[in-house]
Amino acid sequence: MSATITLPRILEIGAGCSGNLCSVLKTLGLQAPLIVTDKIMVELGYVETLQKHLAEQDIVSDIFDNTVPEPTVASIQAGVDKVRLGQFDCVIALGGGSPIDSAKAIAILGKYGGNMKDYKFPRQVNESGLPIIAIPTTAGTGSEVTKVTVITDESTDEKMMCMGMGFMPTAALVDFELSLSVPARTTADTGIDALTHAIEAYVSKKANPYTDAQALAAMRLIGPNLRAVYHDGSDRTAREKMMLGATLAGIAFSNASVALVHGMSRPIGAAYHVPHGLSNAMLLPIVTEYSIPDAVGRYARCARAMSIATNDDNDQTACANLLGELNALNRELHVPTPAEFGIDRTAFFNNLETMAAQAIASGSPANNPKQPDADTIIALYKKLWN
Repeated sequence: MSATITLPRILEIGAGCSGNLCSVLKTLGLQAPLIVTDKIMVELGYVETLQKHLAEQDIVSDIFDNTVPEPTVASIQAGVDKVRLGQFDCVIALGGGSPIDSAKAIAILGKYGGNMKDYKFPRQVNESGLPIIAIPTTAGTGSEVTKVTVITDESTDEKMMCMGMGFMPTAALVDFELSLSVPARTTADTGIDALTHAIEAYVSKKANPYTDAQALAAMRLIGPNLRAVYHDGSDRTAREKMMLGATLAGIAFSNASVALVHGMSRPIGAAYHVPHGLSNAMLLPIVTEYSIPDAVGRYARCARAMSIATNDDNDQTACANLLGELNALNRELHVPTPAEFGIDRTAFFNNLETMAAQAIASGSPANNPKQPDADTIIALYKKLWN
């Protein structure tokens, strides 16, 4: 069976490559960008540096910096309006996954109109929006190389997964130096998010030889380096490997899909405002434990790629090592339980059926090696709490 692989037209990776923005715009024939970012990128001076480079090449840019973590329909609306009223020919997405996801939605809605719910899965959004040049500053979502964006509908507390070629950035500049200032908590959450992408892409029912290669390479980079960047954010070698690993993981899951962890994670994030990477981290050990019996060999190879099992270990030992490592990683990186995060137990348990329904509706659980029904997902949510 063949596999269709989609990637940005231009992908630059390495220290300082964000400084090549002007040449990329020139290559693409673009000269009127809207920079979509957040307040932190402005405060750190990254936006000013980009605008300075653009101005030196007589490229006039404008800024939308009101994106928020876990973007919502309301949070992107002013950016959509700005595109509709302006004369922009592209969008530059600067920041972590939230600004990049926001930029993707703004690029489509700004050109075609409508509401975000009109574009959610199972619709495939293959129309070309405004070209997007993505410049990630965290080693996490891999959104710079994915045809996916996730926007929350506040009216229903649903994280809407939107997919299709229309959301694939035209260009991505992956400069690990921009991640050196990321704080430890964000480093941990985004790093485990990237690890989850790699693992889920590898065990997904939609995996293929190309995505397998990217996912395993990502795990080889992320597994040995996540703790290092958490404890020492100035470790350039580890930061570079994490950034590359996150991008490879993004390529893998964009072309193989994620699975049950993400399906269960999105409702938690939407209902209780848990950062996406953190809710993934909470769920990864228990969902992996549930899923291993139906994909022992695959999970064993994940353990070997992460250097926590050797070729001499049998598959059962490797899988046991993987579960041990995922739990140990959560402890060392101080991943809280739902209760420790501050979620109310009664509210959580009263919401189980809704969250399970939303998880299944996302389509992601159907890609899991062991496919759950709603009752199983509810049981896993209860196990997460306990």
